[in-house]
Amino acid sequence: MPSWLSVSTSAITTLNRWIFQATVWLMAIVVPVMLYEVIARYVFNAPTVWGMELAVLLFGPYFLLGGPYLLHLKGHVALDVARQRLSPAWQRRLDLVNFPIIVLFCAILLYFSVPAAYSAFTYRETSFSAWNPPIWPVKAAVPLALALMLLQAVVEFFRTLFGEGTADVSPAEAHP
Repeated sequence: MPSWLSVSTSAITTLNRWIFQATVWLMAIVVPVMLYEVIARYVFNAPTVWGMELAVLLFGPYFLLGGPYLLHLKGHVALDVARQRLSPAWQRRLDLVNFPIIVLFCAILLYFSVPAAYSAFTYRETSFSAWNPPIWPVKAAVPLALALMLLQAVVEFFRTLFGEGTADVSPAEAHP
């Protein structure tokens, strides 16, 4: 792989790893909020108006922004039973077809999600619930995550094309 491309692919993967490691900490908020909500609801019969909604609003970005680095780690759901039966050459060929499909899928979703996120930001969209938090930041996470996933799929395509290894750390090592 040319050095400029190697530096670029490494930078994109590093960015996605940093974002992944940052989003993992959203669970440090979600878990206590859900614990508080369960205790308030079932022990004191006094559910909150904000607990469940906050958990949902934080889980969306957690799920979305962790995806690009998970693609690098090959942590997404795959048909391993069928894939393991193929030779490495055929696995590589499948990857060379799969990554452009991911890029196309992300590009289509990006095309539709950017206007929705922009509109939510422009109007300072809220949830219209009793708590009524702003939801435009959550909607902004969608095109951001899609752009990062698209870039990571391009990176993985080039790594596969040039025969370089994809995962530089194991999924267990990725968690802070």
